[in-house]
Amino acid sequence: MSIEVINYGRLVWVNCIAPTSEDMAYLRERFGFHPLDLEDCLSTIERPKIDEYDDYMFIVMHFPRYHSARKVTRPSEVDFFIGPNFFVTVHDGALKPMQRIWQACRESSEERQYWMGKGAGRLLYNILDRMVDYVFPMLNKIGGKISRIEENMFTQDMPDILQEISLLRRDIIALRRVMRPQLSILHNLERKERPYLQEDLDVYFGDVADAFARAGDIADEYHEVIEGLSATADSVTSYRINEIMRILTVISVIMLPLTLISGIYGMNIDLPLDEHPYSFFYVMALMLLVSISMLIYFRHRRWL
Repeated sequence: MSIEVINYGRLVWVNCIAPTSEDMAYLRERFGFHPLDLEDCLSTIERPKIDEYDDYMFIVMHFPRYHSARKVTRPSEVDFFIGPNFFVTVHDGALKPMQRIWQACRESSEERQYWMGKGAGRLLYNILDRMVDYVFPMLNKIGGKISRIEENMFTQDMPDILQEISLLRRDIIALRRVMRPQLSILHNLERKERPYLQEDLDVYFGDVADAFARAGDIADEYHEVIEGLSATADSVTSYRINEIMRILTVISVIMLPLTLISGIYGMNIDLPLDEHPYSFFYVMALMLLVSISMLIYFRHRRWL
């Protein structure tokens, strides 16, 4: 089994990483959890929710975790069972704040007193508070990437800029999708009292909800900024394409009369200056004169 247990006073914290069917059987036997809740712990597609029973509460929450290989934020699920004298967490072990809190409680009695000394409700608040603090450095990194894109918008190669914008926009969309459903869970914890949570924790959960809302507002602002940068990049790309097309069009238009002249003098018929020893140079001079005249005309019309 992948279950570890820490006891402090009347509270027992059971931590399960990468749960298996055997782990769920152990939790059901020891705590009597509902089979559907235990089934949800084995699933990786559960939406955030709260299920309440007479003697415990089951919470499913998702927290953002940046996947460096894919360069995108992915949700990491944490399942909580909270009762009057027990606190059970089920997760995949990928969230660093959760692991740090668990390691601290396992290694130090002072840390156990700090995290677990005030009951399961306060432990839940402390973990959620630490998890929301974990989101802001991720937002700061996104803000730094946006600043670099703004600085390099008109100096760096546009394909690289467009790739960075696309990756960052995907990351911001994924982050917003992870964070939004958590607010309803936090507001539920804030507004409703539970008899098996010993303290009045509405103010504490309200503080965490405010922090999540603030992080969500920052993510929404970044989304608007990256959409604006994307539109700007598209405009710059279109402008550069138009400039290239204009140059190519001018070249094509200049070549058209030159092709006509060379085609006429390439025909097998009698033409003026055919027998003149300098006919080639006269034709070339005519073609050069036509080209220069057209360039002067284009310049006059401000097409160049």
